Amino acid sequence: MSDQGKNVKSEPATTRSDSENTEVGSVFVSNYPPYSFWNTEAVPDAMGILDSSASLGAQLGLYLHIPFCRKRCKFCYFRVYTDKNSSEIEVYLDALAREVEIYSTMPAINGRPLSFVYFGGGTPSYISAKHLKALVDRLKKAIPWDGADEIAFECEPGTLTQTKLEAIREIGVTRLSLGVENLNDDILAENGRAHLSKEVYRVMPWIEALDFDQVNIDLIAGMVGETWESWRATVQQTIELNPDSITIYQMELPFNATYSQDILGGKALPVANWKTKREWHNYAFEQFELAGFANSSAYTMVKRGKPRRFVYRDAVWQGSDMMGTGVASFSHMSGAHYQNATGWKDYIGSLKADRLPLSRAFLTTPSERLTREMILQLKLGRIDTAYYREKFNVDILEEFGSTYKKLQDEGMLILDVDSVELTRKGLLQVDGLLPEFYAPKYRNARYT
Repeated sequence: MSDQGKNVKSEPATTRSDSENTEVGSVFVSNYPPYSFWNTEAVPDAMGILDSSASLGAQLGLYLHIPFCRKRCKFCYFRVYTDKNSSEIEVYLDALAREVEIYSTMPAINGRPLSFVYFGGGTPSYISAKHLKALVDRLKKAIPWDGADEIAFECEPGTLTQTKLEAIREIGVTRLSLGVENLNDDILAENGRAHLSKEVYRVMPWIEALDFDQVNIDLIAGMVGETWESWRATVQQTIELNPDSITIYQMELPFNATYSQDILGGKALPVANWKTKREWHNYAFEQFELAGFANSSAYTMVKRGKPRRFVYRDAVWQGSDMMGTGVASFSHMSGAHYQNATGWKDYIGSLKADRLPLSRAFLTTPSERLTREMILQLKLGRIDTAYYREKFNVDILEEFGSTYKKLQDEGMLILDVDSVELTRKGLLQVDGLLPEFYAPKYRNARYT
């Protein structure tokens, strides 16, 4: 194992664990191989791929990291800043635009149309309408996206005004995702959320009037302070808000979250165990089904009659090329993974010098690309064997047969010649199952 992968104690994201407690180090599995195996030595190889016009990815997308928030949630593990003023935000947005401009001239990018754009955070809706419009005008001059299939935008309810929502719609956003998380104000406050439930109800009529193609609401099952009574109320109130889709995450404890540091420091916190969180998650799924929603993935349910496609998610999970721009962002290009500088000064400094701010990278093998797509797409709940025969010339029922059989015996999935389908039991704990498919050298290691 490389030095990057070594760890005294293995982490839940790389080790199948039967623990019922929510352990520090538990995360949403977003990539493979684990990030800890990425290194600075591979950065020149990643740059070489960007300097080549050869591409393995049929689609190209753009991720824009807007790392500003009113408050840092106690469960948050993203690179965010709560102390930046307007002039500092302008400096960052200038660097972000410059990064996209540099990309637009590179052989791997130049002339390729964008299939999707995703504004993530942090809180994209934190920045002013003026800043947003100026940023987008500059970005679209570098890489136009009028033909993109989806423009997605994350929002925190308390940062939205009617004018700002109109600006978000004006720049072409088609999918608006509202970080509600919970509708109990005491729970929101305990977990460090900046908004109150009344702000959700204030903005929903404005959102509905702007007729976005898809409005998604995010919830988290198992926030500190949650009870059966409060969770049932949040689920029912979410149905009444009438979104197009609802995404539920189970509360996790990444290492750099405030809650995780409290626990590691010896503080006792009433974090719900996995059994309870799965019961709450399952209850929500059942109620949403009764209200006319159907599963789109292990996390998302979509109103019947609405498109179940989420272009950003589906493209990333199918190995599409994506420029991850902004501080600490992750990219995937023709089989190469790489990450930007994780510090403000390093990120800004690189772009002021007209350099892409790459800090570490990893070049995947065909086998690793196959495993990556299979485990990520397993989160959809069902995968078709024909897809992998056509793309990788591999029969996944043979390649992963023993692991599939083991999980089938545990009641986690159902096999037939055409597909692998998770049961509800498997769907509710899919991230915990994925390490079963990791190559031996990537198991029992650090994830990040």
